[in-house]
Amino acid sequence: MSDVTIAVSTPTTSGVSPDWRLAVDIGGTFTDLVLLDATSGRVVVEKTLTTPRAPLDGVRTGVRQLLAKAGVRPADITAPIVHATTLITNALIEGKIGKAGVVTTSGFGDTLEIRDEHRYDMYDLQIEFPAPPVPRDRVVEIAERTNALGQVVAVPSAEDMNLITDQLRAAGVEAVGVCLINSYANPANERVIAEHLRRELGVPVCISSDISPQIREYPRMITTACNAATMPVIGPYLDELQKWLAAEGFGGSVLMMLSNGGVVAAEDAAQSPIRLVESGPAAGALAGSWFARRLGEERLLCFDMGGTTAKSCLITDFEPQLTNTFEVARIYRFKKGSGFPVSVPSVDLVEIGAGGGSLARLDELGLLKVGPESSGADPGPACYGRGGARPAVTDADLELGLLDAEYFLGGDMPLDLEANRSALASVAAQLGLPIGDTAAGIHELVNQNMAAASRMHAVEQGEDLRGVTVLAFGGAGPIHACGVAELLESTRVVFPTNASVLSAFGTLVTPVRIDLARSMVRPLATISPADRDALLDELRAEGVRVLSAAGVRLEQINFRYGLDARYLGQGNEITLWFGEGDVWPATDAQVTLQFETDYRRIYGLTIPDVGIEAVTWRLSAFAAAHPVEPTATVGTTVGAATGRRLVRFTRAGALHETPVYRRTDLGVGQTIVGPVIVEERETTAVIRPNWTVVVAPDGSLIADWKAPQ
Repeated sequence: MSDVTIAVSTPTTSGVSPDWRLAVDIGGTFTDLVLLDATSGRVVVEKTLTTPRAPLDGVRTGVRQLLAKAGVRPADITAPIVHATTLITNALIEGKIGKAGVVTTSGFGDTLEIRDEHRYDMYDLQIEFPAPPVPRDRVVEIAERTNALGQVVAVPSAEDMNLITDQLRAAGVEAVGVCLINSYANPANERVIAEHLRRELGVPVCISSDISPQIREYPRMITTACNAATMPVIGPYLDELQKWLAAEGFGGSVLMMLSNGGVVAAEDAAQSPIRLVESGPAAGALAGSWFARRLGEERLLCFDMGGTTAKSCLITDFEPQLTNTFEVARIYRFKKGSGFPVSVPSVDLVEIGAGGGSLARLDELGLLKVGPESSGADPGPACYGRGGARPAVTDADLELGLLDAEYFLGGDMPLDLEANRSALASVAAQLGLPIGDTAAGIHELVNQNMAAASRMHAVEQGEDLRGVTVLAFGGAGPIHACGVAELLESTRVVFPTNASVLSAFGTLVTPVRIDLARSMVRPLATISPADRDALLDELRAEGVRVLSAAGVRLEQINFRYGLDARYLGQGNEITLWFGEGDVWPATDAQVTLQFETDYRRIYGLTIPDVGIEAVTWRLSAFAAAHPVEPTATVGTTVGAATGRRLVRFTRAGALHETPVYRRTDLGVGQTIVGPVIVEERETTAVIRPNWTVVVAPDGSLIADWKAPQ
């Protein structure tokens, strides 16, 4: 583990106009906002409750409060406004999606019901799967055919296209997804049908050869269906948002954060909303990557705990890992295979129902459980005083003394102690325990849940988290980070400045980027350079189109290349990444060497005398992020405690009389031995016993743990 070496620069602002950048992140409980002046490095943040029924209401409230706090007018913001959101994830999980239809090849209308025939629990006779986003009665079939080589065998007739149009019109669809067999090899029939439906129905239409032009029938169709079902959700929201921004006088366009850690224009995001499914967590991972470089930590665990969920992402070689598939809307949160396996590039992370709003309950065996059900923003935890009657993690933290009821959101949102204790008492009575012991049990259990999920995810990647520095952010992350780190045997936790809104900040340091893929399944030795380059030319052209729409100049666009490959006869691939440039950067010999190296690393062997098959070609088109350097928000004098309060850190432990500091009072180099509470408006850093915290030059708190002997 490296020493703390955070470089901080103070930009020169003499005679230079401000360059304000605005970021918005809609979470399940809170909407976070960050305003950064790229010229001076000044950062202003705001946090407001999310309004699930009308998300734009919360955004309007937060933006107006933020601008008033900063003394900035809407017209002063001319740079693109970057936006991350949980709208798509929540819509799919809650089933609050549009009324979509799907068009597929005759004989394949049951694909969404059949799935891939995989049983995530082979012994469960009552096994459940989520209902498809498009029910069978809105899946229509059409006579057409393209073979696996991309040759069109049968084109759809005008009569058949008119027939499916009438069927979809009668069903009252708000959007349509077209997913034909083998269309990844040749999209001609999909494009003909889509153009006809757009003209005749006047609703959004997407095609699988744009959304996921890859082999495997079910993943491609479920990805297309999820995309179609969420187009009526995101489209009107983005349209309304952009109209409001224009009416207010904002000069910047809107860029949307994608699951892969890039941003694109709002218009492209509206056409491919499934790419937004993990946009908020991806922004947090990008912020973690940014901090990893500043800290000099090649390996860093991002621990993002908000109001609804907790996310864990491992940074290696200063970058988050990517995955080509992501599962959403699981019936059972911890059972892989119980959701929709959407084939979109995403930051590789684990997300569990363990946020500040996660509710505690007793299961059928009388055991205490926490999450995944959440109180969300409405009504929120009982202590919010908005009608919640069941205890949440935040209620437990308040009872333990980790939070100050009068200083929540800087005192703008005082907490209801009576409602808090009443909710905890309902579970305590069932357990036959005092309220304090119950609160401590909830706190420890949620820490165990998060540590176990993080550890298991790392093991699946072949990683060991012991000794890895933890970056704590999100509204609840700094409260629980030291406890989780102890369980992971991690001895250092970093609490960055503005930790509560770090995901929103992450959108300001992320590149404009799109990850594209297309399957062309052939033995590597039989692929001609002409066929390969023709496919890559199409991907490069699409990458240029998307990045140009986001305001990137042609000379700023870079390309990185990848390939999914396997041994001939196998059913699964591994992804290989090669170099950058305007042309494919590897020879067949280099591809073979890279494949054998990675295959041996993963499986411990190679298979001699068996050829390699290329399956899916990948291209990442990106432009470098605009460099930003926030100014240090830290003093030079040694700050004094503002008070002390009794805090309970463990279920079996005694109460500790713990000093409480305001973060803005702390000076560079100040060292405090735990236990200690460090408060700021949007979150609270809890430094447990046996931890020592030092204030870094940029204002970050660096906490180190010495386990008791």
